[in-house]
Amino acid sequence: MPSTEETEIHQLLGELSQAWERGDAKAFGERFQTDGTFTNVNGGFFIGREEFDRRHEDVFRGVFKSTRLALTVRQLRFVRADVAIADLDVAVSGCAARPLGAQVDPDGTLHSSLLLVLIKGSGKWWIATYHNVWQAARDYSKDTTRASQT
Repeated sequence: MPSTEETEIHQLLGELSQAWERGDAKAFGERFQTDGTFTNVNGGFFIGREEFDRRHEDVFRGVFKSTRLALTVRQLRFVRADVAIADLDVAVSGCAARPLGAQVDPDGTLHSSLLLVLIKGSGKWWIATYHNVWQAARDYSKDTTRASQT
């Protein structure tokens, strides 16, 4: 059974997905620390919630407009009671255009790996670091696990 802390982090991830699907950059960045660091999928590095919000406003109006975001926890590790590292698989579906550098599944889904450093303060989990990179292209002709999941 998940701990209260794990449940709260999963709730935060659900809130991120919902904000993404609404294209709501302010809600997506609501739990990003004011001095947090953000590395986007193309290697751009930014500091602060304002930059985080601005970058997401741009992509929600552009390449990721009307897309869906699925976050799957690969590993969640508590470094201390108030610090967690979340290693996530990200799937973005419904993208009309192919973003620069992205590998696209046959069904059009984009995949990235997202590393979050989360810090608990004032009774909530906050994103201190958001580091996102495109995943390498997949060779589905050799992927037996995907075939067994469909």
